[in-house]
Amino acid sequence: MKKSLSALLQSFFTDHLLGQRNASPHTMASYRDTFRLLFEFAHRLLRKLPTRLALEDLEAPFIGRFLDHLEKDRGNTPRSRNVRLAAIHSFFKYVAFQEPGRGALAQRVLAIPSKRHKTKPIDFLTRPEIDALLSVPDQRTWMGRRDRTLLLVAVQTGLRASELLGLACQDVSLLGGGAHVRCTGKGRKQRSTPLRKDAVAALRTWMRERNGQPTEALFPNAQGQPLSPDGLGYLLAKHVATARIACPSLAKKRVTPHVLRHSLAMELLQHGVDRSVIALWLGHESVETTQIYLHANLEIKEQALAKTHPFKGSNGRYRPPDKLLAFLQNL
Repeated sequence: MKKSLSALLQSFFTDHLLGQRNASPHTMASYRDTFRLLFEFAHRLLRKLPTRLALEDLEAPFIGRFLDHLEKDRGNTPRSRNVRLAAIHSFFKYVAFQEPGRGALAQRVLAIPSKRHKTKPIDFLTRPEIDALLSVPDQRTWMGRRDRTLLLVAVQTGLRASELLGLACQDVSLLGGGAHVRCTGKGRKQRSTPLRKDAVAALRTWMRERNGQPTEALFPNAQGQPLSPDGLGYLLAKHVATARIACPSLAKKRVTPHVLRHSLAMELLQHGVDRSVIALWLGHESVETTQIYLHANLEIKEQALAKTHPFKGSNGRYRPPDKLLAFLQNL
């Protein structure tokens, strides 16, 4: 007998994602939200409750309409659309394995391509902008000392927001000449990132004031609980708004926690650090991921241009010798 959509989806989450792949909580949450949105869309369009839906209701044209709904009605970007499609693709790969008789249906859904989208150069902060940002937190208050230490660690280590907020007191080692912080990044990969003397001094002072237990959050909120992503975004936006007064160039940039990560990568690149080392430092899966920093670094491009020589010859305009060629040229 053919398994129902409900049975297939439940086994996909429990047996495949959790049991076989040991997927992370972030992956589980992303896949869960994708199917919740899909079933809500199906309920409005097909007038069927999720438990009444059949796998055959999720044909490729219907999935295409759902993806269009995400962009047009919900205002999602093509990048977000592709994330939802990746979750659906993963489910139908599982369906093709579990239900060979439905392989044709699965292949039609799997044939839906990801949508190409424009990519903009990454934003990053220059050294004067970083200095302006670090000078803003009020060192006379507990929250000001916490915020400056947090921002200093962020711009010096390049940790992701989740890695930064997940730091516990026991993850900081300030003994000896190898001061560093340990974190668990994407794919549950653990890595250690070294610290400069100014970060070591700031962390030593902060941890003495923090006086937390080894497993407690390194950067708590006012209630002593781990700082949330929204809390991190709020404090960063607050200090950036103040820093713009002394550093007007910040007004042209949208500064997020990930921009601080990019800033560290750009500084390493500008100082001649090899891309493989930058990838290792940031916890990237591939060295190719650091290619975005080469595209964004105008100074490196200007240095390369300075090594070339100007072309000789006069300027001219191409004129096609044939009307058909002229038509094609003007398309």
